[in-house]
Amino acid sequence: MLDERNIDLIALGREVFVNGSWSQEGATGSLLVDNPATGEVISETPDGGAGMAEAALAAARAAAPGWAMTPAIERGRAVQALAKAVRDNAETYARIITAEQGKPIGQARGEVAACAEFLSHAASGARRISGDIVASDNRNEEIHIRRHPYGVVVALTAWNYPAALAGRKAGPALVAGNTLVLMSHELTPLSGLFLARLAEQVGLPAGVFNVVTGRGPTLGAALVSSPETDLVTMTGSLRAGRDIYAAGAADLKVLRLELGGKAPFIVMEDADIDAAVDAAVAARFTNCGQICTCNERMYLHRAIADSFLERFVAKTRALTMGDPMQNPDLGPKISAVEVDKVAAMVAAGRAAGDEVLLAGGPRHDGAFAQGHWYAPTVLESRDAQSPLLRDEIFGPVISALRVDGFDEAVALANASRFGLSAYLFTEDRHRLMRAPAALKFGELYLNRSNGEQVQGFHTGWRHSGLGGEDGAYGFDGYFRKQTAYSTWA
Repeated sequence: MLDERNIDLIALGREVFVNGSWSQEGATGSLLVDNPATGEVISETPDGGAGMAEAALAAARAAAPGWAMTPAIERGRAVQALAKAVRDNAETYARIITAEQGKPIGQARGEVAACAEFLSHAASGARRISGDIVASDNRNEEIHIRRHPYGVVVALTAWNYPAALAGRKAGPALVAGNTLVLMSHELTPLSGLFLARLAEQVGLPAGVFNVVTGRGPTLGAALVSSPETDLVTMTGSLRAGRDIYAAGAADLKVLRLELGGKAPFIVMEDADIDAAVDAAVAARFTNCGQICTCNERMYLHRAIADSFLERFVAKTRALTMGDPMQNPDLGPKISAVEVDKVAAMVAAGRAAGDEVLLAGGPRHDGAFAQGHWYAPTVLESRDAQSPLLRDEIFGPVISALRVDGFDEAVALANASRFGLSAYLFTEDRHRLMRAPAALKFGELYLNRSNGEQVQGFHTGWRHSGLGGEDGAYGFDGYFRKQTAYSTWA
């Protein structure tokens, strides 16, 4: 067990993990890692280029045959050991996440628990890898359909949940028999490197699990476009997803992309308003609003809109913001660029006629003089085409629109290029039964806040992505299928 509570972040970021060893091979420079709460540089990591990509992919390719031939139960035990190591080092891991990502320490602890749970659940699937025997049209013949690993998987993680997303992708990929190259996002690379330390500690074979660091346009592009890569799984922005889609086209790469979201939060006149307000606040402001499944736009039945907004604004105003290690409700945004982006979106919404109900905005005063701070902001839109109802905000800002009924709310919810998550609060059984067919989203939260479970299936529709993660359906995506006609005549 790594027993240091305050790990040396400079040492952690110094090298990448390739083929079971730590080195700076293929680095073209270094990338600074800052603490979003203070702006202080806390580490620097290798800025990898094509050479680093080639070395990592070569290691993964060399290890692939042996790992695929390892009995699935042994692969599962190895991943279960990694899950245990994550749990054993949970406090250290949480402090690393808070230091580089900025989320409150309580939320970081929850993320570490999620990482371990993703790994552990994937490991439990080792004995459930199966195929089919299908009846043949011919005598003395059977048709066998088998699952095989793809080979080399490249996993690209987003900065909002760097540890949980690594566990979500690594667990099923490795248990399925693939080898993995993980590129931890340039803003939060230490989380991936710490997972590599744990993989080394539990003895994963060399080349099976590799972690590299660098920028998307250089290292990421090299990993995606390489002919050595068989499958790419990425969580990130729509822009990045399109770039990966284009880069993987030449080799017809298999892609699993979770991209942006613009989740509607619908509250009907018969809803439990207190429960809806609690859920709406949690779904908007957890992790400073930096979650793809966040409540991004609220459609409120006119009959309850005043009551809902009064309670929502009051509860939002009561949220605390400050030093993430003191476990407030909100920490900082990830970067100054993100603060400026959110501020520009609010300005565009106000220019479109949105009314400010709670003015938060950028903070640069007192305890917030350093770092990247944005206070919770609530608006009400008069026009369904407001930028705040149309474009992904990914920050602690929300706007609401009044609607006259369920059908109008559904139509407005569906009128989006995104289709990841949607929320509905109503006590009407008929609306609840209609919702799965009516709402064109991959994931629905009915009378509850967000937070998917490992046995579910997390998937986006439309511009929110391809494929999906979690549960049996997500696990199946890490296998290719083979049909064998077996004749014994």
